[in-house]
Amino acid sequence: MDDPIEIRFHNLAPSEPMEAAIRERVAKLDRIYPRLTRCLVSVEVPHRQHRKGNQFEVHVEMWVPGGHLAVTREPHRARERYASPDAYAAMRDAFDAAERVLIDYKRQLNGEVKQHGEDRTDGTG
Repeated sequence: MDDPIEIRFHNLAPSEPMEAAIRERVAKLDRIYPRLTRCLVSVEVPHRQHRKGNQFEVHVEMWVPGGHLAVTREPHRARERYASPDAYAAMRDAFDAAERVLIDYKRQLNGEVKQHGEDRTDGTG
């Protein structure tokens, strides 16, 4: 990666173990797509919820030559919101999604994109 990784914490104290885990996951993204030029990771607690625990949102932005890819993971449903208010779980989910986005982007560049609907030649579309 050309530029350093940027890690931001919003509404929570910076954590060295969390930063180390983030750097490890960014290194994995760099192995998946070595042309990754920059990565910004933001971990935030948008609202303080004292009864049910804090909610964590993790944003992963990746810059590649000629493009910008972004992933946001935040709890949307009540069951997700209160099941496990854990920053590491939110980070894991965000980076899993970022890996999928990066792999899809890489496939797109290599022309390995699936054909849909009317483009099928087997008569099933």
